[in-house]
Amino acid sequence: MRKFEIAKGWEDKNINIPVRKTARAAGYDIEAAEDIIIPKYEPGIKPTLIPTGLKAYCEEDECFLLLNRSSGPKKGFLMANSVGLIDSDYYGNPDNDGHFYFSYFNCSDHDIEVKKGDVIGQVVFTKFLTVENDNATGDRQGGFGSTDK
Repeated sequence: MRKFEIAKGWEDKNINIPVRKTARAAGYDIEAAEDIIIPKYEPGIKPTLIPTGLKAYCEEDECFLLLNRSSGPKKGFLMANSVGLIDSDYYGNPDNDGHFYFSYFNCSDHDIEVKKGDVIGQVVFTKFLTVENDNATGDRQGGFGSTDK
């Protein structure tokens, strides 16, 4: 079964468990876990990681997607990786307990102030398929970006 939990280190930060706003909504609204400034874009700037204070469990043949809100680009929010894909084995990893972040650039002409509790994106859970001759056997050894190590 899928579920959201508060990530280790965020238990006393009044993090809200995500909800869907309507019965037919695919996405769970995700809030910022703390106040943060996303500086306006300039060449060479790195994306801003916005903590959620959350981790999410899903089945072995599932993953979840981090998606921008439809109003995000209008406000200047541009996801650095277009769509974030979080594998099921990210949950509870030793580096960060599975805490997931949203990674944004600010494409407006001014800094954007994000307040704790502002909805910053959505999570959609989905199944995935593998090919007939798939022989993946590795185990995750870390958190964010660990498959590039």
